[in-house]
Amino acid sequence: MQWTDKIRQVKIWLVVAAVLIAATSLLVSHKLVSDLKKEEGSKMDLWAKAMNFVQEADSETDLSLALAFIEGNTTIPVIVTDASGQVQEYRNIEEGTDVVRYAQEMKRAGDTISIDLGEGDYLLVCYDESTLLKRLTQWPYWQLGIVMIFAVVAIFALLSSKRAEQNKVWVGLSKETAHQLGTPISSLMAWTEMLKESYPQDELIPEMEQDVKRLERIAERFSKIGSMPEPVDASMNEVLDHVIAYMDKRTSRKVAIKGHYPGHDVMVKMNASLFEWVIENLCKNAVDAMEGQSGRIDLWLLEEDDIVAVEVADTGKGIRKKNVKNVFRPGFTTKKRGWGLGLSLAKRIVEEYHKGRIYVKQTEVGRGTTFRIELKNSVRRT
Repeated sequence: MQWTDKIRQVKIWLVVAAVLIAATSLLVSHKLVSDLKKEEGSKMDLWAKAMNFVQEADSETDLSLALAFIEGNTTIPVIVTDASGQVQEYRNIEEGTDVVRYAQEMKRAGDTISIDLGEGDYLLVCYDESTLLKRLTQWPYWQLGIVMIFAVVAIFALLSSKRAEQNKVWVGLSKETAHQLGTPISSLMAWTEMLKESYPQDELIPEMEQDVKRLERIAERFSKIGSMPEPVDASMNEVLDHVIAYMDKRTSRKVAIKGHYPGHDVMVKMNASLFEWVIENLCKNAVDAMEGQSGRIDLWLLEEDDIVAVEVADTGKGIRKKNVKNVFRPGFTTKKRGWGLGLSLAKRIVEEYHKGRIYVKQTEVGRGTTFRIELKNSVRRT
């Protein structure tokens, strides 16, 4: 929990820092752009006065300073029109631009200065923001995007490192568990063989042998966690039958477990041992959800186009709507006992090892829950 809290705090501080940086950048950039826009407006006002001075000057007036100021504008787009809207002069306009339309856009924006020529005649100086000012206007949004990308990447890196560390711990724990189980399982197998020889008629010894084999299979599953098992063609019908046979002997008679299959074997590429564990886990959760009451568990095997679906439906207590999105999260459990890892591992086995999908199809408090598994592997009928 301490590691999770630290990660959450770091994520919050990263987001806060990103927002503060972005907000500060936008405010500073907005102030800078506003100041530059006012400065360009002042320059155009002086430029219009220079144009007016040239228009009113006589032949003896020295126009060198006014003309130099007019020619000195090399960045701000300017279009000069007469009273009828005819373009008289323009500068700093990109080649190929529709000058008349551009002037109309400037007029609609209100970026104009009128030069009175007398007797109702005038020139209209239309101008736009310079290329530099436009780039500065857009820059804060680019900067905001960069900051947000940085925050997302940083959060993703933290989550990935946390997940990788957790995976290493669980893989190491699983393999060590498998290793530690190996010796006592071997001893139990030897003792079982001796008991079979001494008491060949005892009906309990075959049951003990089945349980030892079961332990051996569990150890094998633990040893495979962390490695990518090679899927092979296996009968989904047989996998479900094994689960039903196993659960039926270890579940109260109040709970009925029944399978519903097509009339043929459904062959799917999978790791039968791991997938069997997934179904067992769902069935055990279903039994726990009945809390000692009478009920039933139905295993449905369905073929839908190129998808093989397995649905595990129970008549247990159901899942609250607010908890549905958390059922596959590691550590989440509504039981008084347990680590809350079963469904998380089941999800990993289905999605990572079998490239499938597992989810809660439907649930209702007091009525039961249906989990659905979809495998996209090729299906062959026999």
